[in-house]
Amino acid sequence: MTGTALPDRDAARDLVDAHLQGDVRAESAVQHVEFDPELDRWYVRFGCEGRDAATVYVDLRQRSLRFELYFLPLPEDGTRRSEVVEMLMRRNHGLHGVHFSVGPDGDAYLMGRILLQHLDTAELDRMLGSVFEAVESWFPAAVRVAYGPRS
Repeated sequence: MTGTALPDRDAARDLVDAHLQGDVRAESAVQHVEFDPELDRWYVRFGCEGRDAATVYVDLRQRSLRFELYFLPLPEDGTRRSEVVEMLMRRNHGLHGVHFSVGPDGDAYLMGRILLQHLDTAELDRMLGSVFEAVESWFPAAVRVAYGPRS
């Protein structure tokens, strides 16, 4: 179904579920894939460097597929908080398809969205890969800035 525009949410749900439960689950870094039908949400848990695991929430919306990953609790110290936020905002400049944001709880998240009209397995893989790469690349540095010893 790669490259084919999806006409409705049911087709999108089928494509996402089959791909996440099949090819994605088979990846060595993926620890677990689960679907919550009440929320139209998948949970994709993967292992990564510097933290035990990270979970991507994949939510099927009316016209899009939304990705969210809890990245880091931001420090309460105002100076460190500002430094971490600035670092992550600068990283946004080089990211493709995902971006760092500060959530309603004041913590750092990675977010992304695919319009259903552009959804296919290649785009789904690209988005998950972008999330994985951003966590692997920037989580250790963000922890050091947020909570590491001051030089």
